[in-house]
Amino acid sequence: MSADNLTRIQRDDLRTIAAMIVPASDEYKVPGADDPAIQADMLATLGRDTKLVAAALDHLARLASQPLAELDAARRDAVAREFRGAGGVAAATLVRVVLQCYYRDDRVLRSLGIELRAPFPKGHVLPDGDWSLLDPVKARGGSLRQVP
Repeated sequence: MSADNLTRIQRDDLRTIAAMIVPASDEYKVPGADDPAIQADMLATLGRDTKLVAAALDHLARLASQPLAELDAARRDAVAREFRGAGGVAAATLVRVVLQCYYRDDRVLRSLGIELRAPFPKGHVLPDGDWSLLDPVKARGGSLRQVP
């Protein structure tokens, strides 16, 4: 099963529940987890989690008896609380998927003060073919061991 198998209603519910899990913040200048780019990342990377996410969304739909976006805020919160208590592994997977996609978004990383590149070499450019980093290893010499 792939994310392409999610219905339009499931995708809308995913966007709605994602916004509930991580709402947008003007104070920190970050989008909510319902942001189109974050949603696209979720759908593109669901992979093996698709079946559990679909099960979680189906469970939410049963609890809500209608699309989440159509519920008023108080009813949506009540459904979410009930889902959190009874959703099991599917609920945990849904929350993990939302959070992992949210916290790898560049805007969110910037707001946390995290650089958008690998931490090494921290601005130091290593020339091609410079193997001097291996000098301490080479200086130890070889070690031969008897194989049992």
